[in-house]
Amino acid sequence: MTDNALDAALDTPATSDARSAGRIAAEAQRRRTFAVISHPDAGKSTLTEALALHARVITEAGAIHGKAGRRSTVSDWMEMEKARGISITSTALQFPYRDCVINLLDTPGHADFSEDTYRVLTAVDCAVMLIDAAKGLEPQTLKLFQVCKHRGIPIITVINKWDRPGRHALELMDEIHERIGLRTTPLTWPVGIAGDFKGVMDRRKGHYVRFTRTAGGATAAPEEHIPAADATAAAGVDWETAVEESELLSADGSDFDRETFLSGESSPVLFTSAALNFGVNQLLDVLVELAPAPSGAVDVDGVRRATDAPFSAFVFKVQAGMDSAHRDRIAYARVVSGTFERGDVLTHAATGKPFVTKYAQSVFGQQRSTLDDAWPGDVIGLANAAALRPGDTLYREVPVHYPPIPSFSPEHFAVARGTDPSKHKQFRRGIEQLEQEGVVQVLRSDKRGDQAPVFAAVGPMQFEVASHRMATELSAPISLESLPYQVARIVDPEDADFVNRQVSAEVLTRTDGVMLVLFSTPWRLEGFQRDNPNIKLRSLVAAEG
Repeated sequence: MTDNALDAALDTPATSDARSAGRIAAEAQRRRTFAVISHPDAGKSTLTEALALHARVITEAGAIHGKAGRRSTVSDWMEMEKARGISITSTALQFPYRDCVINLLDTPGHADFSEDTYRVLTAVDCAVMLIDAAKGLEPQTLKLFQVCKHRGIPIITVINKWDRPGRHALELMDEIHERIGLRTTPLTWPVGIAGDFKGVMDRRKGHYVRFTRTAGGATAAPEEHIPAADATAAAGVDWETAVEESELLSADGSDFDRETFLSGESSPVLFTSAALNFGVNQLLDVLVELAPAPSGAVDVDGVRRATDAPFSAFVFKVQAGMDSAHRDRIAYARVVSGTFERGDVLTHAATGKPFVTKYAQSVFGQQRSTLDDAWPGDVIGLANAAALRPGDTLYREVPVHYPPIPSFSPEHFAVARGTDPSKHKQFRRGIEQLEQEGVVQVLRSDKRGDQAPVFAAVGPMQFEVASHRMATELSAPISLESLPYQVARIVDPEDADFVNRQVSAEVLTRTDGVMLVLFSTPWRLEGFQRDNPNIKLRSLVAAEG
Protein backbone atom coordinates (compact mmCIF):
# COMPACT_ATOMS: atom_id res chain seq x y z
CA MET A 1 0.00 0.00 0.00
CA THR A 2 1.38 3.42 -0.92
CA ASP A 3 1.91 6.13 1.67
CA ASN A 4 -0.95 8.18 0.18
CA ALA A 5 -3.25 5.17 0.22
CA LEU A 6 -2.28 4.42 3.82
CA ASP A 7 -2.98 8.03 4.81
CA ALA A 8 -6.34 7.85 3.11
CA ALA A 9 -7.20 4.59 4.85
CA LEU A 10 -6.27 6.04 8.22
CA ASP A 11 -8.07 9.33 7.58
CA THR A 12 -11.33 8.34 9.24
CA PRO A 13 -13.83 10.94 10.55
CA ALA A 14 -12.53 10.26 14.07
CA THR A 15 -8.90 10.93 13.21
CA SER A 16 -9.87 13.97 11.14
CA ASP A 17 -11.86 15.38 14.05
CA ALA A 18 -8.96 14.70 16.41
CA ARG A 19 -6.54 16.58 14.15
CA SER A 20 -9.02 19.46 13.90
CA ALA A 21 -9.46 19.61 17.67
CA GLY A 22 -5.70 19.50 18.11
CA ARG A 23 -5.22 22.41 15.72
CA ILE A 24 -7.90 24.46 17.49
CA ALA A 25 -6.31 23.78 20.90
CA ALA A 26 -2.88 24.75 19.57
CA GLU A 27 -4.16 27.99 18.05
CA ALA A 28 -6.06 28.86 21.22
CA GLN A 29 -2.88 28.41 23.27
CA ARG A 30 -1.17 31.01 21.07
CA ARG A 31 -3.79 33.70 21.80
CA ARG A 32 -3.52 36.38 24.45
CA THR A 33 -6.66 38.51 24.69
CA PHE A 34 -6.58 41.35 27.20
CA ALA A 35 -7.79 44.87 27.93
CA VAL A 36 -6.05 47.87 29.48
CA ILE A 37 -8.00 49.51 32.30
CA SER A 38 -7.16 52.76 34.05
CA HIS A 39 -8.34 56.10 35.34
CA PRO A 40 -8.46 58.85 32.69
CA ASP A 41 -5.06 60.32 31.81
CA ALA A 42 -3.04 57.42 33.23
CA GLY A 43 -1.58 56.86 29.76
CA LYS A 44 -3.75 54.00 28.53
CA SER A 45 -3.94 54.91 24.84
CA THR A 46 -0.24 55.83 24.85
CA LEU A 47 0.57 52.38 26.27
CA THR A 48 -1.64 50.75 23.63
CA GLU A 49 0.30 52.57 20.95
CA ALA A 50 3.64 51.67 22.53
CA LEU A 51 2.72 47.98 22.60
CA ALA A 52 1.92 48.06 18.89
CA LEU A 53 5.18 49.92 18.26
CA HIS A 54 7.31 47.37 20.11
CA ALA A 55 5.52 44.51 18.36
CA ARG A 56 6.63 46.25 15.13
CA VAL A 57 3.16 46.57 13.63
CA ILE A 58 3.56 50.36 13.44
CA THR A 59 6.78 52.23 12.79
CA GLU A 60 6.18 55.40 14.77
CA ALA A 61 4.07 56.18 17.81
CA GLY A 62 1.12 58.45 17.05
CA ALA A 63 1.24 60.57 20.19
CA ILE A 64 3.54 63.54 19.64
CA HIS A 65 3.64 65.80 22.66
CA GLY A 66 2.79 69.44 22.25
CA LYS A 67 -0.16 70.95 20.41
CA ALA A 68 1.64 71.70 17.17
CA GLY A 69 1.56 68.69 14.87
CA ARG A 70 -0.18 66.55 17.48
CA ARG A 71 -1.28 63.16 16.18
CA SER A 72 -3.94 60.92 17.60
CA THR A 73 -3.16 57.36 18.57
CA VAL A 74 -4.11 54.43 16.35
CA SER A 75 -6.80 53.37 18.83
CA ASP A 76 -8.37 56.86 19.10
CA TRP A 77 -9.97 57.47 15.72
CA MET A 78 -13.27 59.31 16.40
CA GLU A 79 -13.18 63.07 15.76
CA MET A 80 -14.26 63.73 19.35
CA GLU A 81 -11.41 61.53 20.62
CA LYS A 82 -8.86 63.42 18.55
CA ALA A 83 -10.22 66.78 19.68
CA ARG A 84 -10.40 65.91 23.39
CA GLY A 85 -7.37 63.62 23.60
CA ILE A 86 -9.34 60.90 25.40
CA SER A 87 -10.68 57.49 24.44
CA ILE A 88 -14.45 57.56 23.96
CA THR A 89 -15.04 54.21 22.30
CA SER A 90 -13.40 50.82 22.63
CA THR A 91 -11.37 49.40 19.76
CA ALA A 92 -9.61 46.15 18.91
CA LEU A 93 -6.00 45.77 17.84
CA GLN A 94 -4.63 42.38 16.73
CA PHE A 95 -0.96 41.77 16.02
CA PRO A 96 1.64 38.99 16.25
CA TYR A 97 4.39 38.97 18.87
CA ARG A 98 6.94 36.16 19.20
CA ASP A 99 4.95 32.95 18.65
CA CYS A 100 1.68 34.42 19.88
CA VAL A 101 -1.22 36.46 18.54
CA ILE A 102 -2.09 39.48 20.69
CA ASN A 103 -5.70 40.68 20.82
CA LEU A 104 -5.57 44.02 22.61
CA LEU A 105 -8.92 45.63 23.41
CA ASP A 106 -8.53 49.32 24.14
CA THR A 107 -11.23 50.75 26.38
CA PRO A 108 -12.63 54.20 27.11
CA GLY A 109 -10.85 55.85 30.01
CA HIS A 110 -13.57 58.28 31.04
CA ALA A 111 -15.96 57.14 33.77
CA ASP A 112 -18.96 58.20 31.69
CA PHE A 113 -18.24 55.27 29.38
CA SER A 114 -17.99 52.60 32.09
CA GLU A 115 -20.68 50.54 30.40
CA ASP A 116 -18.63 50.24 27.21
CA THR A 117 -15.58 49.20 29.24
CA TYR A 118 -17.65 46.59 31.06
CA ARG A 119 -18.75 45.08 27.74
CA VAL A 120 -15.11 44.80 26.70
CA LEU A 121 -14.18 43.07 29.97
CA THR A 122 -16.63 40.27 29.14
CA ALA A 123 -14.42 39.45 26.13
CA VAL A 124 -10.93 39.21 27.68
CA ASP A 125 -8.89 36.61 29.56
CA CYS A 126 -6.64 39.09 31.37
CA ALA A 127 -6.46 42.80 32.21
CA VAL A 128 -3.58 45.25 32.47
CA MET A 129 -4.28 47.71 35.29
CA LEU A 130 -2.42 50.92 34.51
CA ILE A 131 -1.57 53.19 37.44
CA ASP A 132 -0.10 56.69 37.37
CA ALA A 133 3.12 56.70 39.43
CA ALA A 134 2.25 60.04 41.02
CA LYS A 135 -1.48 59.45 41.68
CA GLY A 136 -1.67 55.79 42.64
CA LEU A 137 -5.06 54.09 42.72
CA GLU A 138 -7.83 56.40 41.47
CA PRO A 139 -11.64 56.04 41.52
CA GLN A 140 -12.16 54.70 37.99
CA THR A 141 -9.32 52.22 38.43
CA LEU A 142 -10.88 50.97 41.65
CA LYS A 143 -14.27 50.53 40.00
CA LEU A 144 -12.82 48.60 37.06
CA PHE A 145 -10.74 46.46 39.41
CA GLN A 146 -13.96 45.40 41.12
CA VAL A 147 -15.40 44.40 37.73
CA CYS A 148 -12.34 42.26 37.03
CA LYS A 149 -12.50 40.71 40.49
CA HIS A 150 -16.17 39.87 40.05
CA ARG A 151 -15.50 38.24 36.67
CA GLY A 152 -12.38 36.39 37.88
CA ILE A 153 -10.07 38.17 35.43
CA PRO A 154 -6.35 37.97 36.37
CA ILE A 155 -4.64 41.38 36.55
CA ILE A 156 -1.16 42.51 35.56
CA THR A 157 -0.32 45.85 37.20
CA VAL A 158 1.74 48.45 35.34
CA ILE A 159 3.07 51.53 37.12
CA ASN A 160 3.28 54.13 34.36
CA LYS A 161 4.94 57.56 34.01
CA TRP A 162 8.02 56.59 36.04
CA ASP A 163 9.90 59.20 34.00
CA ARG A 164 8.02 61.90 35.94
CA PRO A 165 8.16 62.81 39.63
CA GLY A 166 5.97 60.50 41.65
CA ARG A 167 5.58 58.39 44.76
CA HIS A 168 7.99 55.80 46.10
CA ALA A 169 7.65 52.37 44.52
CA LEU A 170 7.29 50.56 47.88
CA GLU A 171 4.59 53.03 48.93
CA LEU A 172 2.60 52.21 45.78
CA MET A 173 2.91 48.48 46.47
CA ASP A 174 1.56 48.99 49.99
CA GLU A 175 -1.35 51.07 48.72
CA ILE A 176 -2.44 48.42 46.22
CA HIS A 177 -2.30 45.70 48.88
CA GLU A 178 -4.07 47.72 51.56
CA ARG A 179 -6.82 49.27 49.43
CA ILE A 180 -7.84 46.39 47.17
CA GLY A 181 -6.34 43.35 48.88
CA LEU A 182 -4.19 42.40 45.90
CA ARG A 183 -0.72 41.12 46.77
CA THR A 184 1.82 42.72 44.45
CA THR A 185 4.62 40.54 43.08
CA PRO A 186 6.90 42.84 41.04
CA LEU A 187 8.64 41.25 38.07
CA THR A 188 10.66 44.39 37.37
CA TRP A 189 11.84 47.05 39.81
CA PRO A 190 12.82 50.60 38.88
CA VAL A 191 16.45 51.66 38.82
CA GLY A 192 16.20 55.33 39.68
CA ILE A 193 13.44 57.15 41.53
CA ALA A 194 10.28 58.40 39.82
CA GLY A 195 11.38 61.24 37.58
CA ASP A 196 14.84 59.73 37.02
CA PHE A 197 14.03 56.51 35.17
CA LYS A 198 17.22 54.78 34.02
CA GLY A 199 15.99 51.22 33.66
CA VAL A 200 14.66 48.26 35.57
CA MET A 201 15.95 45.26 37.45
CA ASP A 202 14.56 42.02 36.04
CA ARG A 203 13.80 40.35 39.37
CA ARG A 204 13.49 36.86 37.89
CA LYS A 205 16.76 36.93 35.93
CA GLY A 206 18.67 39.35 38.16
CA HIS A 207 20.10 41.58 35.43
CA TYR A 208 19.79 45.31 34.71
CA VAL A 209 17.82 46.52 31.69
CA ARG A 210 19.04 50.00 30.80
CA PHE A 211 16.88 52.19 28.55
CA THR A 212 17.94 54.94 26.16
CA ARG A 213 15.64 57.80 25.24
CA THR A 214 14.64 58.43 21.63
CA ALA A 215 13.51 61.73 20.16
CA GLY A 216 10.02 62.49 21.45
CA GLY A 217 9.50 58.82 22.35
CA ALA A 218 8.28 58.23 18.79
CA THR A 219 10.33 55.09 18.21
CA ALA A 220 11.11 52.03 20.31
CA ALA A 221 13.62 52.78 23.06
CA PRO A 222 16.85 50.77 22.77
CA GLU A 223 17.52 48.34 25.62
CA GLU A 224 20.82 47.14 27.00
CA HIS A 225 20.85 44.01 29.18
CA ILE A 226 23.66 44.27 31.71
CA PRO A 227 24.67 41.35 33.99
CA ALA A 228 24.19 41.93 37.72
CA ALA A 229 27.95 41.83 38.26
CA ASP A 230 28.39 44.87 36.03
CA ALA A 231 25.22 46.74 37.03
CA THR A 232 26.77 48.72 39.90
CA ALA A 233 29.37 50.14 37.56
CA ALA A 234 26.61 51.04 35.09
CA ALA A 235 24.03 52.52 37.49
CA GLY A 236 25.87 53.14 40.74
CA VAL A 237 23.87 53.65 43.93
CA ASP A 238 20.56 53.41 42.05
CA TRP A 239 21.29 49.75 41.27
CA GLU A 240 22.31 49.05 44.84
CA THR A 241 19.07 50.61 46.11
CA ALA A 242 17.04 48.54 43.66
CA VAL A 243 18.79 45.35 44.89
CA GLU A 244 18.08 46.20 48.54
CA GLU A 245 14.40 46.93 47.86
CA SER A 246 14.05 43.76 45.79
CA GLU A 247 15.43 41.74 48.70
CA LEU A 248 12.85 43.37 51.01
CA LEU A 249 10.11 42.32 48.61
CA SER A 250 11.33 38.72 48.60
CA ALA A 251 11.48 38.68 52.40
CA ASP A 252 7.88 39.91 52.46
CA GLY A 253 6.69 37.07 50.20
CA SER A 254 6.26 39.31 47.17
CA ASP A 255 7.83 37.02 44.57
CA PHE A 256 5.70 35.96 41.62
CA ASP A 257 3.42 32.95 42.05
CA ARG A 258 1.47 31.81 38.99
CA GLU A 259 -1.28 30.05 40.92
CA THR A 260 -2.24 33.09 43.00
CA PHE A 261 -1.99 35.31 39.91
CA LEU A 262 -4.48 33.19 37.94
CA SER A 263 -6.81 33.00 40.96
CA GLY A 264 -6.84 36.79 41.30
CA GLU A 265 -5.09 36.90 44.66
CA SER A 266 -1.84 38.46 43.43
CA SER A 267 -0.73 40.67 40.59
CA PRO A 268 2.66 40.81 38.83
CA VAL A 269 3.92 44.41 38.61
CA LEU A 270 6.04 46.17 36.00
CA PHE A 271 7.34 49.73 35.81
CA THR A 272 7.11 51.69 32.56
CA SER A 273 7.10 55.01 30.82
CA ALA A 274 4.73 54.44 27.91
CA ALA A 275 5.45 57.93 26.54
CA LEU A 276 9.17 57.10 26.30
CA ASN A 277 8.56 53.44 25.37
CA PHE A 278 10.49 52.29 28.45
CA GLY A 279 9.53 48.89 29.86
CA VAL A 280 7.07 48.04 27.08
CA ASN A 281 8.96 45.00 25.81
CA GLN A 282 8.87 43.56 29.31
CA LEU A 283 5.08 43.87 29.37
CA LEU A 284 4.72 42.12 26.01
CA ASP A 285 6.97 39.30 27.20
CA VAL A 286 4.98 38.90 30.42
CA LEU A 287 1.71 38.74 28.48
CA VAL A 288 3.10 35.98 26.28
CA GLU A 289 4.66 34.02 29.13
CA LEU A 290 2.17 34.45 31.97
CA ALA A 291 -1.25 35.65 30.77
CA PRO A 292 -3.82 32.86 30.41
CA ALA A 293 -4.84 31.53 27.03
CA PRO A 294 -8.54 31.19 26.09
CA SER A 295 -10.34 28.38 27.91
CA GLY A 296 -13.88 28.53 26.56
CA ALA A 297 -16.86 30.10 28.33
CA VAL A 298 -19.84 29.17 30.47
CA ASP A 299 -23.28 29.31 28.81
CA VAL A 300 -26.60 30.41 30.33
CA ASP A 301 -27.10 26.90 31.76
CA GLY A 302 -23.77 26.97 33.57
CA VAL A 303 -22.11 24.52 31.17
CA ARG A 304 -18.61 25.35 29.92
CA ARG A 305 -18.14 25.27 26.15
CA ALA A 306 -14.59 24.09 25.48
CA THR A 307 -12.38 25.83 22.92
CA ASP A 308 -12.36 22.75 20.67
CA ALA A 309 -16.18 22.54 20.50
CA PRO A 310 -17.94 23.66 17.29
CA PHE A 311 -17.71 27.37 16.52
CA SER A 312 -19.35 29.88 18.85
CA ALA A 313 -18.85 33.56 19.62
CA PHE A 314 -20.57 36.38 21.44
CA VAL A 315 -20.96 39.99 20.39
CA PHE A 316 -19.59 42.44 22.96
CA LYS A 317 -19.78 45.67 20.98
CA VAL A 318 -21.50 47.19 17.96
CA GLN A 319 -19.92 50.26 16.36
CA ALA A 320 -20.91 52.43 13.41
CA GLY A 321 -19.29 55.50 11.90
CA MET A 322 -15.80 54.02 11.57
CA ASP A 323 -15.70 54.83 7.84
CA SER A 324 -17.39 58.01 6.67
CA ALA A 325 -17.53 56.64 3.13
CA HIS A 326 -19.62 53.66 4.19
CA ARG A 327 -22.64 53.67 6.51
CA ASP A 328 -22.05 50.11 7.66
CA ARG A 329 -22.04 48.82 11.20
CA ILE A 330 -19.39 46.56 12.71
CA ALA A 331 -20.22 44.00 15.37
CA TYR A 332 -17.19 42.95 17.41
CA ALA A 333 -17.45 39.27 18.38
CA ARG A 334 -15.12 37.30 20.63
CA VAL A 335 -14.52 33.76 19.35
CA VAL A 336 -15.16 31.33 22.21
CA SER A 337 -14.82 27.94 20.53
CA GLY A 338 -14.04 26.26 17.24
CA THR A 339 -12.64 27.83 14.11
CA PHE A 340 -14.18 30.61 12.06
CA GLU A 341 -13.95 30.82 8.29
CA ARG A 342 -15.19 33.78 6.28
CA GLY A 343 -18.39 32.87 4.49
CA ASP A 344 -19.60 30.54 7.24
CA VAL A 345 -23.35 30.61 7.78
CA LEU A 346 -23.88 30.89 11.52
CA THR A 347 -27.01 30.85 13.64
CA HIS A 348 -28.07 33.93 15.57
CA ALA A 349 -29.11 32.43 18.91
CA ALA A 350 -31.55 35.24 19.78
CA THR A 351 -33.66 34.77 16.64
CA GLY A 352 -32.69 31.35 15.30
CA LYS A 353 -32.06 32.99 11.93
CA PRO A 354 -28.96 32.41 9.78
CA PHE A 355 -26.20 35.01 9.74
CA VAL A 356 -23.86 35.05 6.74
CA THR A 357 -20.27 36.12 7.43
CA LYS A 358 -19.20 37.11 3.93
CA TYR A 359 -17.93 40.48 5.19
CA ALA A 360 -15.82 39.34 8.14
CA GLN A 361 -12.97 41.71 8.89
CA SER A 362 -9.88 42.02 11.02
CA VAL A 363 -9.81 45.35 12.85
CA PHE A 364 -6.77 47.43 13.78
CA GLY A 365 -8.15 50.63 15.27
CA GLN A 366 -10.09 52.23 12.42
CA GLN A 367 -8.24 50.22 9.76
CA ARG A 368 -9.96 47.11 8.47
CA SER A 369 -8.91 44.22 6.26
CA THR A 370 -10.61 41.05 5.09
CA LEU A 371 -10.43 38.24 7.63
CA ASP A 372 -10.37 34.67 6.33
CA ASP A 373 -10.23 32.71 9.58
CA ALA A 374 -10.11 33.15 13.35
CA TRP A 375 -9.57 31.02 16.44
CA PRO A 376 -10.64 31.06 20.11
CA GLY A 377 -9.62 34.34 21.72
CA ASP A 378 -9.65 36.29 18.46
CA VAL A 379 -11.93 39.25 17.85
CA ILE A 380 -13.71 39.35 14.51
CA GLY A 381 -15.45 42.34 12.98
CA LEU A 382 -18.73 41.47 11.27
CA ALA A 383 -19.81 44.15 8.82
CA ASN A 384 -23.41 44.96 7.89
CA ALA A 385 -24.49 43.53 11.21
CA ALA A 386 -27.80 45.35 11.61
CA ALA A 387 -29.39 42.34 13.33
CA LEU A 388 -26.75 41.96 16.04
CA ARG A 389 -26.74 43.55 19.50
CA PRO A 390 -24.18 43.53 22.33
CA GLY A 391 -24.56 40.26 24.21
CA ASP A 392 -25.84 38.23 21.24
CA THR A 393 -24.53 34.71 20.62
CA LEU A 394 -23.55 33.19 17.27
CA TYR A 395 -22.91 29.49 16.76
CA ARG A 396 -22.50 26.74 14.21
CA GLU A 397 -23.85 23.17 14.44
CA VAL A 398 -24.27 22.72 18.21
CA PRO A 399 -26.57 25.39 19.78
CA VAL A 400 -25.30 27.50 22.64
CA HIS A 401 -26.46 30.71 24.30
CA TYR A 402 -24.05 32.79 26.38
CA PRO A 403 -25.31 35.06 29.19
CA PRO A 404 -26.45 38.53 28.09
CA ILE A 405 -24.38 41.57 28.97
CA PRO A 406 -26.16 43.51 31.71
CA SER A 407 -26.85 47.23 31.44
CA PHE A 408 -25.67 49.77 33.99
CA SER A 409 -28.21 51.73 35.98
CA PRO A 410 -28.44 55.17 34.32
CA GLU A 411 -28.10 58.32 36.39
CA HIS A 412 -28.65 61.01 33.75
CA PHE A 413 -31.74 61.52 31.60
CA ALA A 414 -32.64 63.88 28.74
CA VAL A 415 -35.41 64.23 26.16
CA ALA A 416 -34.15 64.13 22.56
CA ARG A 417 -35.98 66.07 19.85
CA GLY A 418 -35.13 66.50 16.20
CA THR A 419 -34.36 70.11 15.25
CA ASP A 420 -35.28 69.65 11.57
CA PRO A 421 -38.91 68.48 11.08
CA SER A 422 -38.16 67.39 7.51
CA LYS A 423 -35.75 64.74 8.79
CA HIS A 424 -38.08 62.75 10.99
CA LYS A 425 -37.17 59.47 9.23
CA GLN A 426 -33.45 60.06 9.73
CA PHE A 427 -34.20 61.00 13.34
CA ARG A 428 -36.02 57.73 13.96
CA ARG A 429 -33.35 55.62 12.26
CA GLY A 430 -30.57 57.44 14.11
CA ILE A 431 -32.16 56.92 17.52
CA GLU A 432 -32.61 53.23 16.73
CA GLN A 433 -28.97 52.89 15.68
CA LEU A 434 -27.57 54.58 18.80
CA GLU A 435 -29.72 52.33 20.94
CA GLN A 436 -28.66 49.16 19.13
CA GLU A 437 -25.00 50.09 19.58
CA GLY A 438 -25.51 50.79 23.28
CA VAL A 439 -24.38 54.42 23.04
CA VAL A 440 -27.35 55.32 25.27
CA GLN A 441 -30.41 53.54 26.59
CA VAL A 442 -33.60 54.81 24.95
CA LEU A 443 -36.85 55.05 26.92
CA ARG A 444 -40.33 55.85 25.57
CA SER A 445 -43.87 56.43 26.79
CA ASP A 446 -47.26 57.14 25.23
CA LYS A 447 -47.24 60.48 27.02
CA ARG A 448 -44.04 61.68 25.34
CA GLY A 449 -44.53 60.01 21.96
CA ASP A 450 -42.00 58.64 19.43
CA GLN A 451 -40.66 62.08 18.54
CA ALA A 452 -39.50 62.76 22.10
CA PRO A 453 -37.65 59.66 23.35
CA VAL A 454 -35.70 59.87 26.59
CA PHE A 455 -31.98 59.17 26.57
CA ALA A 456 -30.67 57.44 29.70
CA ALA A 457 -26.94 57.38 30.38
CA VAL A 458 -24.34 56.58 33.02
CA GLY A 459 -22.57 59.90 32.40
CA PRO A 460 -23.40 63.17 30.60
CA MET A 461 -20.60 62.77 28.05
CA GLN A 462 -22.64 59.96 26.50
CA PHE A 463 -25.18 62.63 25.57
CA GLU A 464 -22.44 64.62 23.85
CA VAL A 465 -21.41 61.58 21.81
CA ALA A 466 -25.03 60.81 20.88
CA SER A 467 -25.72 64.42 19.87
CA HIS A 468 -22.49 64.66 17.87
CA ARG A 469 -23.14 61.44 16.00
CA MET A 470 -26.77 62.29 15.27
CA ALA A 471 -25.63 65.54 13.64
CA THR A 472 -22.47 64.44 11.82
CA GLU A 473 -23.02 60.80 10.88
CA LEU A 474 -26.77 60.43 10.79
CA SER A 475 -27.73 63.87 9.40
CA ALA A 476 -30.41 64.34 12.03
CA PRO A 477 -29.36 67.06 14.51
CA ILE A 478 -31.09 66.98 17.88
CA SER A 479 -31.64 69.12 20.94
CA LEU A 480 -31.44 67.63 24.41
CA GLU A 481 -33.49 68.76 27.40
CA SER A 482 -32.31 67.49 30.77
CA LEU A 483 -34.86 65.79 33.00
CA PRO A 484 -34.85 66.13 36.81
CA TYR A 485 -34.26 62.44 37.55
CA GLN A 486 -31.28 60.76 39.18
CA VAL A 487 -32.18 57.13 39.74
CA ALA A 488 -33.96 54.32 37.87
CA ARG A 489 -35.53 51.07 39.01
CA ILE A 490 -37.31 48.23 37.21
CA VAL A 491 -41.05 48.12 37.92
CA ASP A 492 -43.47 45.29 37.17
CA PRO A 493 -46.11 46.13 34.51
CA GLU A 494 -49.03 45.55 36.92
CA ASP A 495 -47.63 48.24 39.25
CA ALA A 496 -46.63 50.72 36.54
CA ASP A 497 -49.84 52.82 36.50
CA PHE A 498 -49.83 53.32 40.27
CA VAL A 499 -46.15 54.24 40.36
CA ASN A 500 -46.54 56.61 37.40
CA ARG A 501 -49.04 58.70 39.39
CA GLN A 502 -46.54 59.45 42.13
CA VAL A 503 -44.96 62.85 42.59
CA SER A 504 -41.44 63.24 41.15
CA ALA A 505 -41.60 59.87 39.37
CA GLU A 506 -42.16 58.77 35.78
CA VAL A 507 -42.48 55.34 34.17
CA LEU A 508 -41.01 54.72 30.73
CA THR A 509 -40.38 51.59 28.68
CA ARG A 510 -37.06 50.49 27.27
CA THR A 511 -37.02 49.02 23.76
CA ASP A 512 -36.49 45.52 25.17
CA GLY A 513 -39.81 45.86 27.01
CA VAL A 514 -38.38 46.48 30.46
CA MET A 515 -40.33 49.16 32.34
CA LEU A 516 -38.29 51.65 34.35
CA VAL A 517 -39.48 54.13 36.92
CA LEU A 518 -37.36 57.27 37.26
CA PHE A 519 -37.19 59.14 40.58
CA SER A 520 -35.99 62.68 41.13
CA THR A 521 -33.64 61.74 43.98
CA PRO A 522 -32.51 58.64 45.89
CA TRP A 523 -34.39 60.02 48.92
CA ARG A 524 -37.63 60.16 46.91
CA LEU A 525 -37.10 56.51 45.99
CA GLU A 526 -36.48 55.58 49.62
CA GLY A 527 -39.65 57.43 50.69
CA PHE A 528 -41.74 55.65 48.05
CA GLN A 529 -40.43 52.22 49.06
CA ARG A 530 -41.09 52.98 52.73
CA ASP A 531 -44.67 54.08 52.02
CA ASN A 532 -45.39 51.25 49.55
CA PRO A 533 -43.67 48.10 50.82
CA ASN A 534 -45.85 45.87 48.62
CA ILE A 535 -44.53 47.44 45.40
CA LYS A 536 -41.39 45.61 44.36
CA LEU A 537 -38.81 47.73 42.56
CA ARG A 538 -35.64 46.05 41.31
CA SER A 539 -32.21 47.49 40.67
CA LEU A 540 -30.65 47.30 37.26
CA VAL A 541 -27.68 44.94 37.25
CA ALA A 542 -24.54 46.84 38.25
CA ALA A 543 -21.01 46.21 37.00
CA GLU A 544 -19.85 44.94 40.35
CA GLY A 545 -22.42 42.17 40.19
